[in-house]
Amino acid sequence: MPKEDFSLPEGTHTVVLGLGDVNGIMRGKRIPESHWDTICNEGNALSIALFAIDMTCDVWDTPYVNFDNGYPDMHLFPTTKPVALPWEPGVAMAFGRAEGKDHKPLPVDPRNVLLRQIERAEKMRYEVQVGTELEFYLLDPETMEPKDQGIQVYGLERAAELEHVLGPIRSQINECGIPIEQSNPEYAPGQVEVNIRYAEAMLAADRVVMFRTLVKQLAGAHGYKATFMAKPFFEQSGNGFHTHYSLWKDGKNVFSNGGKLSDLGRQFLGGMQGRMAEAAVCGSATVNGYRRRQPYTFCPINTAWGIDNRTVGLRVLEGNDSAVRVEKRDAGADCNPYLLLASDIAAGLDGIEQGIEPSAMCEGNAYEDADAAPIPMDLGTAIELARGSDWLKDVMGETQWELYLQMCERELEFYNEHINSQITSLERDRYLSNF
Repeated sequence: MPKEDFSLPEGTHTVVLGLGDVNGIMRGKRIPESHWDTICNEGNALSIALFAIDMTCDVWDTPYVNFDNGYPDMHLFPTTKPVALPWEPGVAMAFGRAEGKDHKPLPVDPRNVLLRQIERAEKMRYEVQVGTELEFYLLDPETMEPKDQGIQVYGLERAAELEHVLGPIRSQINECGIPIEQSNPEYAPGQVEVNIRYAEAMLAADRVVMFRTLVKQLAGAHGYKATFMAKPFFEQSGNGFHTHYSLWKDGKNVFSNGGKLSDLGRQFLGGMQGRMAEAAVCGSATVNGYRRRQPYTFCPINTAWGIDNRTVGLRVLEGNDSAVRVEKRDAGADCNPYLLLASDIAAGLDGIEQGIEPSAMCEGNAYEDADAAPIPMDLGTAIELARGSDWLKDVMGETQWELYLQMCERELEFYNEHINSQITSLERDRYLSNF
């Protein structure tokens, strides 16, 4: 088997090597060119705590990595050939994978959760293709507010106003090997959406992790703060992460039957629908993530499905054979893509193996569909359902499942302690003068 090519672009003096942590945030190290060959052969040592920290880098004692075992090292190896960063001359970036010092997979690496489902699909002779759409806000870094005003969804004037930052995001991220299909202003001031072309599931997830960190870097270089936070402003649209699934065999999309959703596609849809509620934590791991889930906000509140219907949780797209797919719309843009894709694919493959049929199709407003099963509207409910799900424990692996739910529980506890220790302006306005 030929040796993989991790050679550096000409003129490279520094390599950025990273991977996604438990929240899908890209973390790693910067490596001088002179040390790159050693890293490729021997790996780069860094603490397994990378997979046991929250988004603020706070650590806690988990069953796998803790103070008692000293937060030991793992090794990071490149999986992609480094590509030059156009906005940082001499700097290249590569995506990595982790393994233990014993060269075995780590049970707390979310990437391995997705890998198991991809291997399962391969045994069924399917290749899973996933397209991703991510929404984010571009804010003034000092005020943390949008620089523009008013909603101009799809507005070409607004697009032109933002082209000085969105143009580089499209073109320069394309140069980094992430194929961008399009961008557009979204349903709030400062909010935009960028679509990444569909790819094999692992590549799609890796690209999401890289894309988010590259967007933040490029936004900063052009005077903006980019955030993928699920709901930065309660009165404005939230940031969603829409995933488009199809299965391919022998070069053909098996979800398509003459441009319509096939029976196999319906079964995949039925499997996903049945597990949406108990896997909700994979799409939203914070209290804030569930603030997106409000009626009439284009974020779903139930498991209804329909054809080209943006009020449902599972939207079927039909057309030419390659375009037929199932879009899942409940996740926040800040979620871990490996856990989201893994749980969705696992549920869909169950649907095929068990011949699961979805509910009756919603042909109208899913927010008013009394028969549609609800999905969690708060983190506490999502944790409770996940804690009670042997299915999710099996998909994630008990060690990963426990660590991830501990993180979610800590987020909920932190929020509740903060709320209970604060007197809000609402309370003062309502009670101070009247009692």
